[in-house]
Amino acid sequence: MNTPEAPGPAPGAARGLVGVLSDSHGRWRITRRAISRLVEHGAGTFIHLGDLESEAVLEELAGLDARVVFGNCDSDESQLRAHAARLGIRIEHPASVLALPRDVAAPGAPATIRIAFTHGHLPGCVDALLASRPEYLLLGHSHRMRDERHGPTRIVNPGALFRADRYTVALIDPQADQVRFLDVPGSSSSDA
Repeated sequence: MNTPEAPGPAPGAARGLVGVLSDSHGRWRITRRAISRLVEHGAGTFIHLGDLESEAVLEELAGLDARVVFGNCDSDESQLRAHAARLGIRIEHPASVLALPRDVAAPGAPATIRIAFTHGHLPGCVDALLASRPEYLLLGHSHRMRDERHGPTRIVNPGALFRADRYTVALIDPQADQVRFLDVPGSSSSDA
């Protein structure tokens, strides 16, 4: 697990709104539509929670302020890691924490909002992140949308872009503590 906290979004990005997607399973077209939906709604930082399975999915994240972890189906991590490096995409596998500055901090409150993320298939990793008590813990893997609290931590799963009744992503406004699920159109075999 990466222990240092990742830097916040690049200057000029639509700071504050985080687009979260997971479980593309090589489907670059649906990934493209998912990213478009998130951009339409103002996301400036993107986190892909793994099970990319192809370089083409990574290419959809090129040029964005994007972070990626691998999932249990990302069998060729070294090839994906090398391609991500060529594209300037941050691989933060198996987990990381994104620290965003708070717009307004109450007296005694932390100056940052911590968003921890991992694919979700490594129980020890999930437990360690949860024990660090971040404001958010983002998980993929199950292909099921989730938004619930565990103590001070809001656990969010954006759903999936493959093998799901609905294809969904999550848009998080950490400053307002709001999570919104967005449907992504398309569910045909042409999405491969």
